[in-house]
Amino acid sequence: QVQLVESGGGLVQAGGSLRISCVASGRTFSNYAMAWFRQAPGKEREFVAVISGSGGSTNYADSVKGRFTISRDSAKNTVYLQMNSLKPEDTAVYYCAAVIARWSIKWITTDLNQYDYWGQGTQVTVSS
Repeated sequence: QVQLVESGGGLVQAGGSLRISCVASGRTFSNYAMAWFRQAPGKEREFVAVISGSGGSTNYADSVKGRFTISRDSAKNTVYLQMNSLKPEDTAVYYCAAVIARWSIKWITTDLNQYDYWGQGTQVTVSS
């Protein structure tokens, strides 16, 4: 079992920055690919960013590419999402998710249905 706890959400003006964090506990952190998804009111949950267990592979949604950066600190069992140049359309509840790596610790997936563990979410609100 893996427990995920997000933090760091809040209210920020458009153009600003925010870093959200997700602390994982329960299993060997490096065995898991970690991702961020988000869900805006009335919309489906969507992929934002993913990082492999090794940290060597990442992928981003086109809508955040060049603005958001995902990273992980194995010593702290934590994954981060640095969000810059925020836009009102980035407003959503952001969820951290984990899935055990398949084939190698470089493996990643953007398919939310493959993720086994989810955090409770943290609200990010970007005002115009």
